[in-house]
Order: sequence, then structure tokens, then C-alpha cells
Amino acid sequence: MEKMVMGFQLGVIGALFLSVASSVSIVICNKALMSNLGFPFATTLTSWHLMVTYCTLHVAQRLNFFETKSIDMKTVILFGILNGVSIGFLNLSLGFNSIGFYQMTKLAIIPFTVLLETIFLNKQFSQKIKMSLLLLLLGVGVASVTDLQLNLVGTILSLLAIATTCVGQILTNTIQKRLNVSSTQLLYQSAPFQAAILFVTGPLLDQYLTKQSVFAFSYSPLVLGFIILSCLIAVSVNFSTFLVIGKTSPVTYQVLGHLKTCLVLGFGYTLLHDPFTSRNIIGILIAILGMGLYSYFCTYENKKKQLVDLSSPQVKDRDSNTPLLGHQDRESEVKKSNKDSLV
Repeated sequence: MEKMVMGFQLGVIGALFLSVASSVSIVICNKALMSNLGFPFATTLTSWHLMVTYCTLHVAQRLNFFETKSIDMKTVILFGILNGVSIGFLNLSLGFNSIGFYQMTKLAIIPFTVLLETIFLNKQFSQKIKMSLLLLLLGVGVASVTDLQLNLVGTILSLLAIATTCVGQILTNTIQKRLNVSSTQLLYQSAPFQAAILFVTGPLLDQYLTKQSVFAFSYSPLVLGFIILSCLIAVSVNFSTFLVIGKTSPVTYQVLGHLKTCLVLGFGYTLLHDPFTSRNIIGILIAILGMGLYSYFCTYENKKKQLVDLSSPQVKDRDSNTPLLGHQDRESEVKKSNKDSLV
């Protein structure tokens, strides 16, 4: 039992490290590509990321690095489209709002996720965890939010971005656990649909926001090199995103995202010589304190829950007798396991 717990914890730590390292790397790469080399087509670039991710996973599957698991096509298509749409709404939110309001939109994802999980999944968050999240959001807000300019269209787009992102990340976690599929299997099956919707809408969206055409852009060898590098890093980003959400929770993934924001601010100052103020430093320190408290309280409550589960096996046996795991339905589950659906 202890070995299983230790192995799971090492897996979580590895997933978190991979997510942070790859995300910070791709932000720095994309910032150089867009700011220094003048390639502004973010949505189109994301579609290329997803296509390269799918091709990489397809090769890995052919080489038997992982096995595919059949998931109901309707579930996969709707899930893939939802994630693609959420990316589009986030980019539109950035296009129609100020940087400060866009940062507030990203900050709002955590409380909305907590609210949705509490209402629809009956998940309980202790007061200590809520306070640590509040401290984290305060710190990131102080460090990254500058101006707040409101407009009706931008506000509507931000609300749609928040809603689709929250639901998409909750489904990422729920599908993996309810249908017993790995992060690799889910990403492999959903990536083509995410890539397809962004591949079609990306050039139009980017042209509307930037007044430039991705097809008329002058692609120098240096720009192509950075695009290829960005796509390769994106494979790790996409894989680690699904891995972290599957092993932890959507809220933990968002907390990790704000850690990345703090690291990007720090790397931007040291590597790219971005302006850095005392307000940035204070905000980052508050955010790190909030993250530390969140990690401590989550670890403490998980250990407490494990002790309760181990000390009451009778209760655990009774709770496991549900329609999803019930012994009387075991034969029918085996027959259905090749084609699961949440829709």
C-alpha cells in the first residue's frame, strides 16, 4: 500500500515538474517568436501545436508505447470541440480586452471551477484551502494585473472563456477517472478534433485580431525554426496538462498555472530584461505563500482521508457497491468496457 502511494506521489511530482518546465519554456519561445520576430498568429500556432501533438502520439502508439482505448465518439468529439472553443474564446478575450482584464479573466477560472465542482460534483473544499486560494489569487493579481478597462463585448467573451475553460478542465479530470482512460489515451483521441476546429477558425480569428494574414506572412528560416521548436515543446505541454489534471484536479492545475505566471515574470526579467517593479516582487511572494499553503493543506487533508479510509474498510466496501463498480453488473461492464461514454 505504501509503495503504491509513494509511486503515485512520485508520478504527481513528475507531472507537475514536466508541466512547469514545458509551459515556461513554450512561453519564452512564443514570446520571442511573437514579440521579437513579429509572428502574431496565436490561434493558428495553437492548431499546429495540436496537430504535431497528435502526429507524435500516433507514432508512439504505432511503436506500442501505449494502447488505445475506445471511447464513445460523441464524447470525444464534444470534448475536443469544447477545448478548441475555449482556446478561441481566451484569445478573443485577449483581443477585445486590456491585458489587465485578461489577467483577471484567468484569475477568475479558479473560483468558477471551485463553484462548479461544488454544485455539480458535490466536491467539498475546506475553509483553509479556500483562504490559501484567495491569497494566491491576490498575489498573482498584484503581480500581473495593471489596467482594468471594461467593455460589453470583451466582458461577454471573457465569461464564455471562463465557462468553457472550467467545464473543459473538469471534463478532462472526470473522463479519465470515470471511463478509466489515461491522459495519453484521452489526448490522442481528442487532439484531432481540437486541432481541426482551430485549424479552420484560427487563420480567420487571427486575421480579425491582427489585421494580418497568416498565409501572406514572410517566413524566414529563423521564424520557421522557432515555430518548429514551439510545436515540439507543445507536445510536452499538452501531454503534461492532461496528465496533471488527471492525477490531481482542475483547481490544482490552475494553481500550477499561476506558479508558471510568476516564473514567467521572473524569467522575463532575467532573460528578456522585461521591466520589473517592487509590486511584481511583492505579488509573487504573496502568490508563492498562497501556493505553499494550498499544497500543505491539500497534502494534510489527503493523508487524513487516507487514514480514515484505511481505518474503516467496512464503510469503504459499502461505498464501492455502486452502479459503476457493483458486482452484479461486473459482466455487463466487461462487455461495455470497449466503448464507454459520458454523453
